[in-house]
Amino acid sequence: MATLELYSKGAGVWVPDPDAVWISAQLLQDYRPGEKHLLLQLSSGNEVRYPVDFPSDLPPLGNPDILEGENDLTALSFLHEPAVLHNLRVRFLDYSSIYTYCGIVLVAINPYDQLPIYGEEVIDAYSGQDMTDMEPHIFSVAEEAYRTMIRSGKNQSIIISGESGSGKTVSAKFTMRYFAVVGGAAQQTSVEERVLASNPIMESIGNAKTTRNDNSSRFGKYIEIGFGTKGDIIGANMRTYLLEKSRVVFQVNTHLLQCRKCP
Repeated sequence: MATLELYSKGAGVWVPDPDAVWISAQLLQDYRPGEKHLLLQLSSGNEVRYPVDFPSDLPPLGNPDILEGENDLTALSFLHEPAVLHNLRVRFLDYSSIYTYCGIVLVAINPYDQLPIYGEEVIDAYSGQDMTDMEPHIFSVAEEAYRTMIRSGKNQSIIISGESGSGKTVSAKFTMRYFAVVGGAAQQTSVEERVLASNPIMESIGNAKTTRNDNSSRFGKYIEIGFGTKGDIIGANMRTYLLEKSRVVFQVNTHLLQCRKCP
């Protein structure tokens, strides 16, 4: 009953919308168990009667305005689909931030644009800092893994996942760049380039065209980076796993041409 009591006059809720997916609304009167409708005022100003056959049909509650744009989704009073989507939208559009924490998970939105947030001055700012002390960033996750590895002397893993075209390869590149800089690699910018240079070979047998990406990877990439006792990078290698054969339907025929000088 404590949850039902939150559905009082003035409370904010989220209701489904065919175009916007979710839109915000406000209760115009208290909800009483047994009632079949909620009287709502949509963000557009229109009043609607929202059907409620059972208490489980009640729309998701909105978060207080003070929590709008939180940099950690776990800090929200109500954590559900509309709350997550709205918070990410606010951070992206109003705060120009593509990163948001969800506990130890970093949620990234692909801006499909080059952003000036990956330079060495940004790396220096995140180096040695706790995740809770800095704004969400891929460098913060990399720093946490690097410091834990140095402190515990144990291997660490960073999982980068997402749909086609979401920016996984670019995120992996920035992560390796961070390790190269803080690890004092002799050629700082070449580490990630050398690892990623093997991509064309794997793409020839494991890529396919999708609705969002003409050259989408249909395989997982497992990258190992070796560190010395002082935390410096001493090597790296790439392995592949989980090839999605069901979506690699055919391989384009290729011809190898060789040009030789005439004697």
